[in-house]
Amino acid sequence: MDLGSYVEVDGRPAVRFERVYPHPIERVWRAISEPGKLAGWFPSAVTIEPRPGGTVSFSADPNLTDSTGRVMAYEPPRKIAFTWGGDELHLTLEPAGAPGTRLTLVNVLEDPAAAARNAAGWAVCLAELDRVVGGHPGDGPHGPAATARWRLLYDAHLAAGLPGGAPVPDSA
Repeated sequence: MDLGSYVEVDGRPAVRFERVYPHPIERVWRAISEPGKLAGWFPSAVTIEPRPGGTVSFSADPNLTDSTGRVMAYEPPRKIAFTWGGDELHLTLEPAGAPGTRLTLVNVLEDPAAAARNAAGWAVCLAELDRVVGGHPGDGPHGPAATARWRLLYDAHLAAGLPGGAPVPDSA
């Protein structure tokens, strides 16, 4: 299982993931920045006003109410960061061999108790992102297979020592 790690970013709790995709950076950038591609792997439907200070809108997530955030960074094709509730999400791309791309995802948390829950969710989402950039989208992060994987990943992140205690889907 490819688990996330618990880290601190500027003294705040965060979960961090790193993945390498065997695809050009421009392809991965489209998957993390374009609403049509985000729909295949991100937990909410997202629209992004592509500029620092722009608005990010989140909707259609079965576990959250619709909301908006603020774009913190938008540097095609390398970096996008935005707020989501009290959290921050940072996605950074860099070359990783030809034609590979390294994605680093950091979710800065408002509440450390959300670490295991969010890490399990991002592990599921990143597996779906792998399908999207590979040209073989699945059922998305809320599909039946992904939902089953989420519980296993949640338990694995707890066992790895990530903080827990935040409400989880279907048991909140």
